[in-house]
Amino acid sequence: MAIQMKQSMELRQSLRMTPQLQQAIKLLQLSRLELETAVRKELEENPILEEGLELPNSEASQEADGAQSQEQSSNDQDPQKQDEFDWENYVDNNYKPAQSGGSGNEEIMNYENVISTTETLHDHLTWQAQMYGFNEEELALANILISYVDDDGYLKVDIEKVADDEGIEAKELEEIVPFLQEFDPPGVCARNLKECLLVQAKHLQEDTNDLVTLISNHLKDLEKKNYEGIAKAMSVDLEDVIEMCKIIYSMDPKPGRAFMSNDTHYVTPDVYVYKVGDEYMVSLNEDGLPRLRISNFYKNVLKAGQQNNSTQEYIQEKLRSAVWLIKSIHQRQRTIYKVTESIVKHQKDFFEKGPAFIKPMILRDIANDIGMHESTVSRVTTAKYMHSPRGIFELKYFFNSGISKSNGDSLASESVKLKIKQLIAEENPKSPLSDQKIVDLLKKEGIQIARRTVAKYRDVLKILPSSKRKKYF
Repeated sequence: MAIQMKQSMELRQSLRMTPQLQQAIKLLQLSRLELETAVRKELEENPILEEGLELPNSEASQEADGAQSQEQSSNDQDPQKQDEFDWENYVDNNYKPAQSGGSGNEEIMNYENVISTTETLHDHLTWQAQMYGFNEEELALANILISYVDDDGYLKVDIEKVADDEGIEAKELEEIVPFLQEFDPPGVCARNLKECLLVQAKHLQEDTNDLVTLISNHLKDLEKKNYEGIAKAMSVDLEDVIEMCKIIYSMDPKPGRAFMSNDTHYVTPDVYVYKVGDEYMVSLNEDGLPRLRISNFYKNVLKAGQQNNSTQEYIQEKLRSAVWLIKSIHQRQRTIYKVTESIVKHQKDFFEKGPAFIKPMILRDIANDIGMHESTVSRVTTAKYMHSPRGIFELKYFFNSGISKSNGDSLASESVKLKIKQLIAEENPKSPLSDQKIVDLLKKEGIQIARRTVAKYRDVLKILPSSKRKKYF
């Protein structure tokens, strides 16, 4: 009985953390505009939060870290005291994301920083496949499957039929599916709703055995909100079932719908890169992002300790939410900074010499450098923009697969595209270069590339085939 009670308590504590971790993941993948909107919404809904003045970086960092350590230490206290918050150890009520480097934003914050972008779900999945580290055969299989993903993000096809149509083994396609299900957005490439939810549960990176059991065996009862029946069938407390159901309800049953809009989205840079002497410095763009702090009024209310239990519980629930939001934003900004810093380090030739000198680089290169998971790097490079001396780029732009050269080196696919574009720009319009002729010209430069790859890159560059480029007068 004691063991069962302990397991129940551990489950409840784990589940209580899950929505907060989900919040941190969601904040990480939001664009800058979406983040500002989310923070403004939270300011309206959470009376504990206020928009405060700016703090020095070191104090902001101490505050966020102090808030987290206070929450962690509270887990070891008596259950009745777990929700108490030691204000004396909470640095003085302000938050500002950490950043490094000097100022200079005033000089480069202008209308030219605003650019528009649209990206389809298939674009997003194809890019991740190219950066995943697949070999050529695996990448071809992944692209076949991605082409069948519907607008909702599901892979609702008969694998056997696809294999027959493509002239390949069904087993080979099946083996690629689990890798695609690791892609962003979480839940993509699932075959049905149950699998979609299970994939999202896996992305939580926690002990989710009971959550997986509920999704696998009790979805019908969940649809009917038969929580008592689920609790009885799983032999767990009703309270635990309700907490698990809250997590499931927060999942996205249609992970692809975020890419369904055809509207143009206007973006501003999340981060600046500028040259100081011989070095490139990284600086976060914080204009428009509210500085958050905890309300002095509610701080004093908790200190006084005169409120009734329901008021105390309400304030402390909002407090936990506020602290986690502050910590999550701080972590998001720090992650963007670290990823950008690593990109600059790996792609210094690009910043020095231009796009033709961009290097082959995959997600794993940055993930290994900064000690993060590839999926985290994928999230933080999507819909995040860098303003640099070379222009404005989405962070994912810097990830390129490699094209082999005859001398054993490799060239970034982006550089090869630029070479193809240059060759076509210099061609005789009355006798345009065929794709095979471009292959031959690139071969003379030591670049080994197939004709179909040239055709694919030409399509990406929106360049017509030679027959349609020819000018007769």
